[in-house]
Amino acid sequence: MSSLYVICKVGDSEYAVPADNVFQMEAYSGATPVPGAPTYVAGLIQVRGQIIPVLDLRVRFGLESLKPTLDSRVVVMIFGERLVGILVDSAREVQNISAEQFKTPPGVVAVQSAGYIKSVAQLKNRIIMLLDSEKVIGKEISHG
Repeated sequence: MSSLYVICKVGDSEYAVPADNVFQMEAYSGATPVPGAPTYVAGLIQVRGQIIPVLDLRVRFGLESLKPTLDSRVVVMIFGERLVGILVDSAREVQNISAEQFKTPPGVVAVQSAGYIKSVAQLKNRIIMLLDSEKVIGKEISHG
């Protein structure tokens, strides 16, 4: 597995997604709402001629949704043939993290995070949580 990760910030926390799963990153200025979609679905955007759903990770993680800023990014992830975007507060860093640096999250984190966190890495004075991308996105969206 790749040791390169895209580091995303949501609220006061930092999350990692494998760079191999990232198709591209886009600035975010808004999305077209989808009637009847779950609250964490920000809407649809167009990327390279394809229409993709965007999930607001702030809402998915139980935080208040914010207006987009210059730092807001959509991290477009690839799942087989499908593209899905995750909206994060910022994503400007690619970090090399070895598999040994990731540890099983403490029990309370695993329970409270609804399984969204696979593991945790400590890099100097930073704690970076590895997202379980498929769980965050949900089977209905990644396979739908």
